[in-house]
Amino acid sequence: MKRILLIVGGGIAAYKACELIRLCRKAGIGVRCVLTEGGSHFVTPMTLAALSEQPVHTSLWDLKDEAEMGHIQLSREADLVVVAPATADLLAKMAAGIADDLATTLLLATDKPVLAAPAMNVRMWQHAATIRNVATLRGDGVTVIEPDEGPMACGECGPGRLPEPVAIVAAIERALGTTPASAPVSNAPPAGGSGRLAGRHILVTAGPTHEPIDPVRYIANRSSGRQGFAIAGALAGMGARVTLIAGPVTLPTPPGVTRVDVETAQEMANAVAAALPADAAVMVAAVGDWHAEAAAQKIKKGEAPPALQLHENPDILAMLARSPRRPRLVIGFAAETEKVIEHATAKRAKKGADWIVANDVSGDVMGGAANTIHLVRESGVESWETLPKDDVAHRLAARIADALEGD
Repeated sequence: MKRILLIVGGGIAAYKACELIRLCRKAGIGVRCVLTEGGSHFVTPMTLAALSEQPVHTSLWDLKDEAEMGHIQLSREADLVVVAPATADLLAKMAAGIADDLATTLLLATDKPVLAAPAMNVRMWQHAATIRNVATLRGDGVTVIEPDEGPMACGECGPGRLPEPVAIVAAIERALGTTPASAPVSNAPPAGGSGRLAGRHILVTAGPTHEPIDPVRYIANRSSGRQGFAIAGALAGMGARVTLIAGPVTLPTPPGVTRVDVETAQEMANAVAAALPADAAVMVAAVGDWHAEAAAQKIKKGEAPPALQLHENPDILAMLARSPRRPRLVIGFAAETEKVIEHATAKRAKKGADWIVANDVSGDVMGGAANTIHLVRESGVESWETLPKDDVAHRLAARIADALEGD
């Protein structure tokens, strides 16, 4: 059984640790908890102990535990250390190497991978100090997943909410090398034994995103996901270990591919960050540019249509291209109806991608069986004849193998 050490930080989101423990144990992951002083204001040691069926540790000055150097033992007996919620204070102390309580001391003493799920006020998350601390931690090899965006207990709205426990569990399972419960894998044996891409991990996104307006309506686009799924299958067929992050589609998982299902752009951004590191990323998904503040109840029809307050979604391609954990090869897709090559060339420069696969959708607007592709790279543009999507996938996979073999 895989085991995690869960550090519960001091924020209102600490209550979600209870559901996180329940989901981890349901997935067959053992949990032992360290509760910070701040966290104890929101959940009790007894609650965490009952859910985990393990003693809960709260103090560096426990005579019995520390007689046996308990903080050293705790820091190394688990397969993964998880900090959730990771407050701004905890992230700052982790980045600076401060060890002034049990949680920070064991974080400094651990030789195991560390995953942090941030939760804080939007202005704290966007503060230059937090941005710098997160960059430092990621550079040190800590997996810091992106927070969710939405209304917070403080009354503000924006990025900074603790990701939902199911998303954190998926990140934990990925870090542990187990199959995420939300990401079923095909029954076929996984690829990776042989082929030009053997030993490579490649991340693929596919499909649309759905941004809820109310419990029954959402903003979406016409992406079918077929091209992204075909690319994932072609890469797996060449021996790669493929993580496919899929928006809401009903396509079967390609053989040998690990699939993570998401709905919104923010969930996709979180899943992309959690899937790193990777040798290459192929960002095929048609991510929605905007999301609305979703109503808690169904919006009723009135004399006039309701006005939607739209907010910009995370730019996943640009985020990945700027990440300290940037894959060696970052490939974006651009669905264009006019000036296809011109717009794709500008997008490659703006986003910081290595390649842009420009798709002319001026005729059959998404969802068709074939694509007309222009591969835009720094060295120039390679225009392909109109091809079935499976053929596009295999040709692109071969180009990716060529690039990675040159490492």
